[in-house]
Amino acid sequence: MNDSSTARPAPVVLEVWCDLQCPDCRDALADLRALRARYGDRLEPRLRHFPLEKNKHAFAAAQAAEEAAEQGAAWPYVEAVLGRVEELNRGGEDFLVSVARELGLDAEEFDTALIDGRHILIVDADQAEGKAIGVTGTPTYVIGGERLDGGKSQEGLRGRIEEIADRLLAERA
Repeated sequence: MNDSSTARPAPVVLEVWCDLQCPDCRDALADLRALRARYGDRLEPRLRHFPLEKNKHAFAAAQAAEEAAEQGAAWPYVEAVLGRVEELNRGGEDFLVSVARELGLDAEEFDTALIDGRHILIVDADQAEGKAIGVTGTPTYVIGGERLDGGKSQEGLRGRIEEIADRLLAERA
């Protein structure tokens, strides 16, 4: 029997709408790391895909991130790809497969997933949902039902996310 008085409240979900070929999303990694350090398992960042049309490898990168998630390494893969946006620009799908190999993932399965398109529906659904809620650029965050757009400027966003997270966590305590 679970004693609900001692159960930890569910974590606050932070949706991170991201294009893995976007330098602004790469720059946002520092904020995500700081938020993880501050909140630990009380905050759950969830990657949401919003590949921008101008970034020709972003859609493939989103599919590769889904394959990484299936292999249990979503965020390590996302951070590795975002940390090397320029290499993605040059190397495309070959680069995505090589990152999987570097992380010890099944690179052949990544290659196959990019060919057979098994993750396209997830990426398409994220992108459609993002458009429906008003996402226009990346990174964009949704926390506590509030959309915070970092596509033009990320200044002050981490502080705003912390304010909302603190309020939501206090309400759940």
